Amino acid sequence: MRSTNYSFGTTVSHPYAETVTRVKDALKQEGFGVLTEIDMQATLKEKLGEDFEPYLILGACNPQLANRALQAEHEIGVLLPCNVVIHAHGDGQTRVSIMDPVAALGIVGSDAIQPIAKEARERLDRALASLSGEGH
Repeated sequence: MRSTNYSFGTTVSHPYAETVTRVKDALKQEGFGVLTEIDMQATLKEKLGEDFEPYLILGACNPQLANRALQAEHEIGVLLPCNVVIHAHGDGQTRVSIMDPVAALGIVGSDAIQPIAKEARERLDRALASLSGEGH
């Protein structure tokens, strides 16, 4: 398992396409919907003629948490939704990385936002753990 100061994630032993489905299902179980899908492989090929590994960015949103955050801090929308990255990692493995909402929303410096970010992180942690049957 690997994390940065702005993300957390895991590598799973499942093919890319299967992992995309599993991630979407895991997010749904935790109350997140996928608002956007950005296929970086296709985009880079189309716009730049560059070859790139399968790499998908999902914009995941939990409507209840988003509503609470917007009620507390109207401009918080610039930091939403939570991005989830899925990319082929070689040898039949796939990497899943998730933006850490505690880090991202922490820049707001609002006591009202902190518990919302923490709850989002807990839900995303559970979704991630369900992919491999373990925590990160």
